Amino acid sequence: MSETFRERALALDAADPLADRRKLFALDDGVYLDGNSLGALPVHVPARVQDVLTRQWGELRIRSWDESGWWTAPERIGDRIAPLVGAAAGQIVVSDSTSVNVFKAVVAATRLAALAGEGRDEILVDATTFPTDGYIAASAARLTGHRIVPVDPADVTEALGDRTAAVLLNQVDFRTGRLHDLPALTAAVHAAGAIAVWDLCHSAGALPVGLDEHGVDLAVGCTYKYLNGGPGSPAYLYVAERHQAAFDSPLPGWNSHADPFGMTPDYAPADGSVRGRVGTPDIVSMLTLEAALDVWDGVSVDAVRAKSLALTDFFLECVAAYAPEGRVTSVTPVAHAERGSQVALRCAEAEPVMRRLIERGVVGDLRRPDVLRFGFTPLYVGFADAERAARVLAEVLEETPAG
Repeated sequence: MSETFRERALALDAADPLADRRKLFALDDGVYLDGNSLGALPVHVPARVQDVLTRQWGELRIRSWDESGWWTAPERIGDRIAPLVGAAAGQIVVSDSTSVNVFKAVVAATRLAALAGEGRDEILVDATTFPTDGYIAASAARLTGHRIVPVDPADVTEALGDRTAAVLLNQVDFRTGRLHDLPALTAAVHAAGAIAVWDLCHSAGALPVGLDEHGVDLAVGCTYKYLNGGPGSPAYLYVAERHQAAFDSPLPGWNSHADPFGMTPDYAPADGSVRGRVGTPDIVSMLTLEAALDVWDGVSVDAVRAKSLALTDFFLECVAAYAPEGRVTSVTPVAHAERGSQVALRCAEAEPVMRRLIERGVVGDLRRPDVLRFGFTPLYVGFADAERAARVLAEVLEETPAG
Protein backbone atom coordinates (compact mmCIF):
# COMPACT_ATOMS: atom_id res chain seq x y z
CA MET A 1 0.00 0.00 0.00
CA SER A 2 2.79 2.44 0.87
CA GLU A 3 4.27 2.02 -2.61
CA THR A 4 0.95 3.09 -4.11
CA PHE A 5 0.89 6.27 -2.04
CA ARG A 6 4.55 6.99 -2.76
CA GLU A 7 3.95 6.59 -6.48
CA ARG A 8 0.96 8.90 -6.31
CA ALA A 9 3.01 11.45 -4.37
CA LEU A 10 5.76 11.44 -6.98
CA ALA A 11 3.23 11.88 -9.77
CA LEU A 12 1.53 14.74 -7.95
CA ASP A 13 4.85 16.46 -7.31
CA ALA A 14 5.81 16.08 -10.97
CA ALA A 15 2.59 17.83 -12.01
CA ASP A 16 2.77 20.56 -9.32
CA PRO A 17 3.06 24.06 -10.85
CA LEU A 18 4.55 25.36 -7.59
CA ALA A 19 7.17 22.62 -7.22
CA ASP A 20 10.01 24.81 -8.47
CA ARG A 21 9.46 27.24 -5.59
CA ARG A 22 11.00 24.77 -3.16
CA LYS A 23 14.50 25.53 -4.40
CA LEU A 24 14.07 29.13 -3.24
CA PHE A 25 14.19 28.00 0.41
CA ALA A 26 16.94 26.75 2.71
CA LEU A 27 15.73 23.22 3.53
CA ASP A 28 17.40 19.96 4.49
CA ASP A 29 16.41 16.36 3.78
CA GLY A 30 13.78 16.33 6.49
CA VAL A 31 10.10 17.14 6.27
CA TYR A 32 9.31 20.60 7.61
CA LEU A 33 5.64 20.88 8.59
CA ASP A 34 5.91 23.78 11.02
CA GLY A 35 5.81 26.69 8.60
CA ASN A 36 2.58 27.75 10.27
CA SER A 37 4.77 28.63 13.29
CA LEU A 38 7.96 29.78 11.55
CA GLY A 39 8.38 29.87 7.80
CA ALA A 40 11.55 28.56 6.17
CA LEU A 41 14.38 30.91 5.19
CA PRO A 42 14.43 32.01 1.54
CA VAL A 43 17.97 31.37 0.30
CA HIS A 44 18.56 34.88 -1.07
CA VAL A 45 17.71 36.68 2.17
CA PRO A 46 21.11 36.47 3.97
CA ALA A 47 22.88 38.32 1.16
CA ARG A 48 20.22 41.04 1.16
CA VAL A 49 20.47 41.41 4.94
CA GLN A 50 24.25 41.59 4.67
CA ASP A 51 23.83 44.58 2.36
CA VAL A 52 21.51 46.21 4.91
CA LEU A 53 24.13 45.74 7.61
CA THR A 54 27.35 46.52 5.78
CA ARG A 55 26.36 49.09 3.15
CA GLN A 56 23.10 50.70 4.24
CA TRP A 57 23.95 50.87 7.94
CA GLY A 58 27.75 50.45 7.86
CA GLU A 59 28.49 52.93 5.06
CA LEU A 60 25.49 55.18 4.52
CA ARG A 61 24.43 55.22 8.15
CA ILE A 62 21.83 57.96 8.83
CA ARG A 63 21.57 58.70 5.10
CA SER A 64 19.81 55.37 4.59
CA TRP A 65 16.58 56.72 6.06
CA ASP A 66 16.25 58.58 2.76
CA GLU A 67 18.70 57.01 0.31
CA SER A 68 17.88 53.38 1.16
CA GLY A 69 14.17 53.98 1.64
CA TRP A 70 14.09 53.13 5.32
CA TRP A 71 11.54 55.81 6.19
CA THR A 72 8.97 54.61 3.66
CA ALA A 73 9.54 50.89 4.27
CA PRO A 74 6.44 50.27 6.48
CA GLU A 75 4.03 51.42 3.76
CA ARG A 76 6.08 50.07 0.84
CA ILE A 77 6.22 46.58 2.33
CA GLY A 78 2.58 46.85 3.32
CA ASP A 79 1.74 47.38 -0.33
CA ARG A 80 3.63 44.16 -1.17
CA ILE A 81 1.60 42.19 1.37
CA ALA A 82 -1.68 43.76 0.21
CA PRO A 83 -2.25 41.48 -2.84
CA LEU A 84 -1.73 38.41 -0.66
CA VAL A 85 -4.68 39.38 1.52
CA GLY A 86 -6.86 40.95 -1.16
CA ALA A 87 -6.27 44.62 -0.38
CA ALA A 88 -5.59 47.58 -2.61
CA ALA A 89 -2.45 49.63 -2.01
CA GLY A 90 -2.36 52.26 0.71
CA GLN A 91 -4.25 50.32 3.39
CA ILE A 92 -1.56 48.22 5.11
CA VAL A 93 1.32 49.39 7.25
CA VAL A 94 4.01 47.02 8.54
CA SER A 95 4.99 47.77 12.12
CA ASP A 96 5.23 46.43 15.65
CA SER A 97 4.03 42.97 16.71
CA THR A 98 0.69 41.28 16.14
CA SER A 99 -0.20 41.88 19.78
CA VAL A 100 0.46 45.60 19.55
CA ASN A 101 -1.54 45.82 16.34
CA VAL A 102 -4.45 43.91 17.91
CA PHE A 103 -4.49 46.52 20.66
CA LYS A 104 -4.48 49.38 18.15
CA ALA A 105 -7.22 47.75 16.08
CA VAL A 106 -9.57 46.83 18.93
CA VAL A 107 -9.38 50.22 20.64
CA ALA A 108 -9.71 52.04 17.31
CA ALA A 109 -12.71 49.82 16.46
CA THR A 110 -14.52 50.88 19.63
CA ARG A 111 -13.84 54.51 18.77
CA LEU A 112 -15.15 54.02 15.24
CA ALA A 113 -18.27 52.35 16.63
CA ALA A 114 -18.82 55.25 19.04
CA LEU A 115 -18.96 57.65 16.10
CA ALA A 116 -22.15 55.90 14.95
CA GLY A 117 -23.92 56.44 18.26
CA GLU A 118 -23.85 55.72 21.98
CA GLY A 119 -24.71 52.55 23.85
CA ARG A 120 -22.28 50.13 22.23
CA ASP A 121 -20.30 48.81 25.17
CA GLU A 122 -19.48 45.21 24.24
CA ILE A 123 -16.50 43.66 22.46
CA LEU A 124 -17.12 40.17 21.16
CA VAL A 125 -13.98 38.05 21.05
CA ASP A 126 -13.38 34.59 19.64
CA ALA A 127 -13.52 32.27 22.68
CA THR A 128 -11.13 29.85 20.94
CA THR A 129 -8.69 32.57 19.95
CA PHE A 130 -4.93 32.54 20.28
CA PRO A 131 -4.44 33.56 23.92
CA THR A 132 -2.71 36.88 23.28
CA ASP A 133 -5.67 38.17 21.27
CA GLY A 134 -7.91 37.45 24.22
CA TYR A 135 -5.53 39.05 26.70
CA ILE A 136 -5.16 42.18 24.60
CA ALA A 137 -8.89 42.47 23.91
CA ALA A 138 -9.67 42.15 27.62
CA SER A 139 -7.18 44.88 28.45
CA ALA A 140 -8.57 47.11 25.70
CA ALA A 141 -12.06 46.56 27.11
CA ARG A 142 -10.96 47.60 30.61
CA LEU A 143 -9.25 50.69 29.29
CA THR A 144 -12.21 51.77 27.17
CA GLY A 145 -15.02 50.87 29.58
CA HIS A 146 -16.33 48.02 27.45
CA ARG A 147 -17.36 44.52 28.43
CA ILE A 148 -15.70 41.47 26.88
CA VAL A 149 -18.04 38.78 25.56
CA PRO A 150 -16.22 35.53 24.66
CA VAL A 151 -18.15 33.66 21.98
CA ASP A 152 -17.56 30.68 19.75
CA PRO A 153 -17.27 31.84 16.12
CA ALA A 154 -20.21 29.60 15.24
CA ASP A 155 -22.38 31.60 17.67
CA VAL A 156 -21.28 35.11 16.70
CA THR A 157 -24.38 35.92 14.67
CA GLU A 158 -26.67 35.12 17.59
CA ALA A 159 -24.48 37.05 20.04
CA LEU A 160 -24.48 40.29 18.03
CA GLY A 161 -26.77 43.09 19.15
CA ASP A 162 -27.19 46.83 19.48
CA ARG A 163 -24.63 46.87 22.29
CA THR A 164 -21.88 45.30 20.14
CA ALA A 165 -19.11 47.75 19.30
CA ALA A 166 -16.47 45.47 17.81
CA VAL A 167 -15.84 41.82 17.05
CA LEU A 168 -12.35 40.26 17.06
CA LEU A 169 -12.06 36.94 15.23
CA ASN A 170 -9.36 34.64 13.88
CA GLN A 171 -9.88 33.55 10.29
CA VAL A 172 -8.21 30.19 11.03
CA ASP A 173 -8.25 28.49 14.43
CA PHE A 174 -4.62 27.98 15.49
CA ARG A 175 -5.29 24.65 17.19
CA THR A 176 -7.63 22.85 14.81
CA GLY A 177 -7.04 24.56 11.49
CA ARG A 178 -10.75 25.35 11.14
CA LEU A 179 -11.39 28.13 8.62
CA HIS A 180 -14.13 30.52 9.69
CA ASP A 181 -16.45 32.21 7.22
CA LEU A 182 -14.96 35.68 6.96
CA PRO A 183 -17.42 37.00 4.34
CA ALA A 184 -20.56 35.88 6.17
CA LEU A 185 -19.36 36.85 9.63
CA THR A 186 -18.18 40.26 8.46
CA ALA A 187 -21.57 40.87 6.85
CA ALA A 188 -23.33 39.86 10.07
CA VAL A 189 -21.15 42.20 12.14
CA HIS A 190 -21.95 45.07 9.78
CA ALA A 191 -25.67 44.28 9.82
CA ALA A 192 -25.52 44.71 13.60
CA GLY A 193 -23.79 48.08 13.20
CA ALA A 194 -20.45 46.92 14.62
CA ILE A 195 -16.83 46.90 13.44
CA ALA A 196 -15.14 43.69 12.27
CA VAL A 197 -11.51 43.06 13.24
CA TRP A 198 -9.83 39.96 11.80
CA ASP A 199 -6.61 38.20 12.83
CA LEU A 200 -5.01 36.71 9.70
CA CYS A 201 -1.94 35.07 11.28
CA HIS A 202 -2.88 31.58 10.11
CA SER A 203 -4.41 32.51 6.77
CA ALA A 204 -2.30 35.18 5.04
CA GLY A 205 -0.08 33.44 2.52
CA ALA A 206 -2.05 30.20 2.70
CA LEU A 207 -5.43 31.09 1.25
CA PRO A 208 -7.36 33.97 -0.33
CA VAL A 209 -8.61 36.47 2.25
CA GLY A 210 -10.40 39.18 0.27
CA LEU A 211 -10.22 42.06 2.76
CA ASP A 212 -11.50 44.67 0.32
CA GLU A 213 -13.95 42.38 -1.45
CA HIS A 214 -15.67 41.40 1.79
CA GLY A 215 -15.66 44.84 3.40
CA VAL A 216 -13.43 44.04 6.38
CA ASP A 217 -12.88 47.09 8.58
CA LEU A 218 -9.60 46.32 10.34
CA ALA A 219 -7.20 43.38 10.23
CA VAL A 220 -3.88 42.35 11.71
CA GLY A 221 -1.43 39.58 10.98
CA CYS A 222 2.08 38.32 11.52
CA THR A 223 4.69 37.79 8.80
CA TYR A 224 6.88 35.01 10.18
CA LYS A 225 4.57 32.10 9.32
CA TYR A 226 3.41 31.62 5.73
CA LEU A 227 5.06 34.90 4.65
CA ASN A 228 8.51 33.64 5.76
CA GLY A 229 9.69 36.96 7.22
CA GLY A 230 11.87 35.40 9.91
CA PRO A 231 11.61 35.03 13.70
CA GLY A 232 10.05 38.09 15.25
CA SER A 233 9.51 39.81 11.90
CA PRO A 234 7.17 42.81 12.12
CA ALA A 235 3.43 42.39 11.86
CA TYR A 236 0.99 44.46 9.82
CA LEU A 237 -2.18 46.46 10.31
CA TYR A 238 -4.91 46.89 7.69
CA VAL A 239 -7.21 49.91 7.92
CA ALA A 240 -9.85 50.02 5.21
CA GLU A 241 -9.58 53.23 3.22
CA ARG A 242 -13.09 54.32 4.26
CA HIS A 243 -12.01 54.33 7.92
CA GLN A 244 -8.60 55.95 7.62
CA ALA A 245 -9.70 59.56 8.19
CA ALA A 246 -11.45 58.54 11.43
CA PHE A 247 -8.92 55.92 12.58
CA ASP A 248 -7.93 57.02 16.09
CA SER A 249 -4.93 55.02 17.28
CA PRO A 250 -4.52 54.51 21.02
CA LEU A 251 -0.75 54.66 20.46
CA PRO A 252 -0.14 58.01 18.73
CA GLY A 253 3.63 57.87 18.34
CA TRP A 254 5.86 60.33 16.54
CA ASN A 255 6.14 58.09 13.49
CA SER A 256 2.43 58.52 12.76
CA HIS A 257 2.47 62.30 13.17
CA ALA A 258 1.57 64.46 10.18
CA ASP A 259 4.87 66.30 10.72
CA PRO A 260 7.10 63.83 12.58
CA PHE A 261 10.17 66.04 12.50
CA GLY A 262 8.30 69.13 13.63
CA MET A 263 8.60 67.85 17.18
CA THR A 264 5.47 69.72 18.23
CA PRO A 265 3.86 69.05 21.62
CA ASP A 266 0.42 68.40 20.11
CA TYR A 267 -0.36 65.31 18.10
CA ALA A 268 -1.77 65.62 14.58
CA PRO A 269 -2.25 62.27 12.80
CA ALA A 270 -0.86 61.67 9.33
CA ASP A 271 -3.11 60.73 6.46
CA GLY A 272 -3.65 57.19 5.25
CA SER A 273 -2.14 53.98 6.56
CA VAL A 274 0.74 55.91 8.15
CA ARG A 275 -1.63 56.45 11.09
CA GLY A 276 -0.95 52.84 12.07
CA ARG A 277 2.71 53.53 12.84
CA VAL A 278 3.91 54.27 16.36
CA GLY A 279 7.67 54.54 16.94
CA THR A 280 10.87 53.96 15.01
CA PRO A 281 10.49 50.76 12.94
CA ASP A 282 12.81 47.78 13.32
CA ILE A 283 14.62 48.30 10.03
CA VAL A 284 16.75 45.14 9.94
CA SER A 285 13.75 42.86 10.50
CA MET A 286 11.61 45.01 8.23
CA LEU A 287 14.01 44.74 5.30
CA THR A 288 14.54 41.03 5.96
CA LEU A 289 10.80 40.63 5.46
CA GLU A 290 10.89 42.75 2.31
CA ALA A 291 13.54 40.48 0.82
CA ALA A 292 11.64 37.34 1.85
CA LEU A 293 8.52 38.50 0.04
CA ASP A 294 10.37 38.08 -3.28
CA VAL A 295 9.41 34.39 -3.20
CA TRP A 296 5.82 35.48 -3.89
CA ASP A 297 6.65 37.19 -7.17
CA GLY A 298 4.53 35.62 -9.89
CA VAL A 299 2.63 33.38 -7.46
CA SER A 300 -1.17 33.21 -7.45
CA VAL A 301 -2.78 32.89 -4.03
CA ASP A 302 -5.49 30.78 -5.70
CA ALA A 303 -2.80 28.34 -6.86
CA VAL A 304 -1.42 28.21 -3.33
CA ARG A 305 -4.87 27.47 -1.97
CA ALA A 306 -5.49 24.71 -4.51
CA LYS A 307 -2.23 23.00 -3.58
CA SER A 308 -2.86 23.47 0.14
CA LEU A 309 -6.18 21.65 -0.08
CA ALA A 310 -4.70 18.90 -2.23
CA LEU A 311 -1.79 18.44 0.19
CA THR A 312 -3.96 18.26 3.29
CA ASP A 313 -6.43 15.93 1.55
CA PHE A 314 -3.57 13.63 0.57
CA PHE A 315 -2.00 13.71 4.03
CA LEU A 316 -5.30 12.82 5.70
CA GLU A 317 -5.75 9.96 3.24
CA CYS A 318 -2.26 8.64 3.97
CA VAL A 319 -2.80 8.91 7.74
CA ALA A 320 -6.08 7.00 7.46
CA ALA A 321 -4.32 4.26 5.48
CA TYR A 322 -1.11 4.01 7.53
CA ALA A 323 -1.88 4.85 11.17
CA PRO A 324 -2.91 2.12 13.63
CA GLU A 325 -6.65 2.21 14.11
CA GLY A 326 -7.92 4.44 16.91
CA ARG A 327 -4.59 6.10 17.73
CA VAL A 328 -5.16 9.47 16.04
CA THR A 329 -8.29 11.41 15.13
CA SER A 330 -8.37 14.47 12.93
CA VAL A 331 -9.93 17.56 14.47
CA THR A 332 -9.43 19.53 11.26
CA PRO A 333 -12.62 19.85 9.20
CA VAL A 334 -12.94 17.67 6.12
CA ALA A 335 -14.89 20.28 4.16
CA HIS A 336 -12.58 22.51 2.10
CA ALA A 337 -14.62 25.61 2.92
CA GLU A 338 -13.85 25.02 6.62
CA ARG A 339 -10.16 24.10 6.42
CA GLY A 340 -7.06 26.26 6.62
CA SER A 341 -3.61 24.95 5.65
CA GLN A 342 -2.87 22.67 8.58
CA VAL A 343 -3.96 19.31 9.90
CA ALA A 344 -4.44 18.76 13.63
CA LEU A 345 -4.57 15.21 14.92
CA ARG A 346 -5.73 14.35 18.41
CA CYS A 347 -3.43 11.78 19.99
CA ALA A 348 -3.35 10.70 23.63
CA GLU A 349 0.43 10.27 23.44
CA ALA A 350 1.01 13.54 21.59
CA GLU A 351 4.09 14.71 23.48
CA PRO A 352 6.29 11.60 23.07
CA VAL A 353 4.99 11.05 19.54
CA MET A 354 5.94 14.54 18.37
CA ARG A 355 9.32 14.29 20.06
CA ARG A 356 10.05 11.04 18.19
CA LEU A 357 8.76 12.45 14.91
CA ILE A 358 11.18 15.35 15.17
CA GLU A 359 14.03 12.96 16.00
CA ARG A 360 13.23 11.16 12.72
CA GLY A 361 13.21 14.30 10.64
CA VAL A 362 9.50 15.08 10.52
CA VAL A 363 9.03 18.47 12.18
CA GLY A 364 5.55 19.44 13.27
CA ASP A 365 4.51 20.88 16.59
CA LEU A 366 2.43 20.15 19.66
CA ARG A 367 -0.53 21.93 21.15
CA ARG A 368 -1.04 20.64 24.66
CA PRO A 369 -2.46 18.48 25.88
CA ASP A 370 -3.10 16.15 22.96
CA VAL A 371 -2.89 17.77 19.52
CA LEU A 372 -0.27 17.01 16.89
CA ARG A 373 -0.21 19.93 14.47
CA PHE A 374 1.16 19.78 10.92
CA GLY A 375 1.36 22.93 8.81
CA PHE A 376 1.42 22.63 5.02
CA THR A 377 3.22 25.52 3.35
CA PRO A 378 2.53 25.07 -0.37
CA LEU A 379 5.54 27.03 -1.60
CA TYR A 380 7.97 24.43 -0.28
CA VAL A 381 6.06 21.37 0.99
CA GLY A 382 5.38 18.62 -1.53
CA PHE A 383 3.26 15.50 -1.74
CA ALA A 384 6.24 13.22 -1.07
CA ASP A 385 6.71 15.15 2.17
CA ALA A 386 3.09 14.51 3.12
CA GLU A 387 3.38 10.78 2.40
CA ARG A 388 6.64 10.45 4.31
CA ALA A 389 5.24 12.33 7.32
CA ALA A 390 2.21 10.04 7.48
CA ARG A 391 4.35 6.94 7.11
CA VAL A 392 6.81 7.97 9.85
CA LEU A 393 3.89 8.94 12.08
CA ALA A 394 2.46 5.44 11.70
CA GLU A 395 5.82 3.89 12.56
CA VAL A 396 6.17 6.06 15.67
CA LEU A 397 2.65 5.19 16.79
CA GLU A 398 3.38 1.48 16.38
CA GLU A 399 6.44 1.86 18.62
CA THR A 400 4.76 4.08 21.24
CA PRO A 401 2.64 2.30 23.86
CA ALA A 402 -0.96 3.44 23.82
CA GLY A 403 -2.44 5.11 26.88
